[in-house]
Amino acid sequence: MSRIGKKPIDVPSGVTAAVEGQNIKVKGPKGELAFRAHHDVVVEFNDGKVTVQPRSETKQARSMWGMSRTMVQNLVTGVTKGFEKKLEITGVGYRASVQGKNLVLALGYSHDVIYPIPDGIQIAAAKPTEITISGIDSQRVGQVAAEIRDYRRPEPYKGKGVRYAGEFIFRKEGKKK
Repeated sequence: MSRIGKKPIDVPSGVTAAVEGQNIKVKGPKGELAFRAHHDVVVEFNDGKVTVQPRSETKQARSMWGMSRTMVQNLVTGVTKGFEKKLEITGVGYRASVQGKNLVLALGYSHDVIYPIPDGIQIAAAKPTEITISGIDSQRVGQVAAEIRDYRRPEPYKGKGVRYAGEFIFRKEGKKK
């Protein structure tokens, strides 16, 4: 039994949810999101709660049960609160700034890295060494954060690069004489 899948999802006031077969649409103050559930699960909306149940007891159905419930929960959370990821930049001369619809990163290369900000995502650089990525879609926020981090991952000797806020970087010892 899925411990996560058993829990019903409360739909708060101000948020409307519609279930049509396998399609779930959620509309709230921050926007509208949709998800198509796997055919191995049944999604129902009753009394202000969304419930997800497996169609059968196969391993595939049980796997999709918890995942589908989490995806629907992310829709509700996204349209009410939204999602946010923070990145930290460490290194001499490494910095970030937002210029119009682009994020400009100076990461020690011979050129600045220009990252176009996708639709539905807001990026703010309050300090030159901090980037805040926010939006209503959890997957897109995480994907954008991962793409920005991939331009210069933190290296293990000095820790220079772009890291998630609170991420632990395993540090290695340098050469000894």
